[in-house]
Parts: sequence; structure tokens; C-alpha cells
Amino acid sequence: MDWPADKIERRKVDDLIPYARNARTHSDEQVAQLAASIKEWGWTTPVLIDEDGEIIAGHGRVMAARKLGIEEVPTMTATGWTKAQKQAYVLADNQIPLNAKWDDNMLALELNDLEEMNFDLSLLGWGENLPEFAEMPDYSVLEDEEMSDQLDEMASGVKKAIQIEFESEHYEDAQELVKFWRSQGAYIGMMLVEKLRSEKEKI
Repeated sequence: MDWPADKIERRKVDDLIPYARNARTHSDEQVAQLAASIKEWGWTTPVLIDEDGEIIAGHGRVMAARKLGIEEVPTMTATGWTKAQKQAYVLADNQIPLNAKWDDNMLALELNDLEEMNFDLSLLGWGENLPEFAEMPDYSVLEDEEMSDQLDEMASGVKKAIQIEFESEHYEDAQELVKFWRSQGAYIGMMLVEKLRSEKEKI
């Protein structure tokens, strides 16, 4: 199967035709970011075009090329695609990357490393609005024996709940019984423990 990326060739920017109904917009700021990226790393992703030279993916990069005065850019041609395939890919190429997420912990490490290496973080696409990360809680305090004892003491007075499953035919009866014994001020938890213990002793 032949893929567009199997064959890359340079085309004159002036020969590339923007897709008239491109729903993706490119602000001056974003085009400037793309231009800065090209200056730093060169051209890394070819422009996808059809047989007539109409752009399917890469409008922003072409705009950045014009800004930089680049006359020829790498292209790859989608051969044999239907009108529907081309029209749909214009949307898919822009939307699918938006569905990815960041691993905040890993991202924070990467940004910190780049900052320590004095790399220009403005080239990454966030401009001056780099992500901010909440500081991780310091759990080392929980390893302190005195603190651990205090937490155990605090927890000892806290009521805890255990989820108990009932068959549907028993559920309403259980609700009524719990409601009744609560109204009597009974400690239902101990009643349950004593009943379960007595049943266990019969085994």
C-alpha cells in the first residue's frame, strides 16, 4: 500500500493552493510560533496536498514559510483520495491531536530539565503562559511515629460505614429495621457484629 509519506518532494510555496473552506484558523501569534519552530528545528513535517496542489494539511506551516521567505517546502501527495476523504482529513488532522492529554508529572519534569539547560521555553508553544503545577503534598510527616499515633487516636473516634448488599426482596425490610433501631438509639453496628459472631460460632 502506497502512503503519501512514502514520497516527499519540494514544491514552490506559490504553487500550493489553500483549501478555501479550511475551518481551522491560524492567528498571527500562532504563525509566528510555527515560524520560530521552523527556524529552530528546520522543516520536520511535510505539507499534505492533493494531485492539484491543494493543501489538505499544513496551512499554518505554509503561512509560516511565507513569513520566513521560504520559497520551497517539503510536500507529500495524497494520490487517489476521494473528495470526501480529503475534506474529512482536513478536519481529522486538526481534531485528533486535540484528543491527547498531558501527563502533568512527566511534563513538569521535562520543562524543569529544559529550563535547567537554559533552553528557550517560548519555542514550545505556550509562549509566556507555561503550565503551572501544584506542589506535591509532603507525605513524609506521616512516617513520624508520634504523628502516626495522633492520627490513629483521631481515627478511633470516627464512625465508619460498611456497604452491605441485599437481595431486592429484602431491601425494604432492611431499610425499615435500620430506621426503627436508629429511632430507638440502638448501636446497629454492634448488633450486626454480635449476630455475625454468633453465626460464626455455629460453624
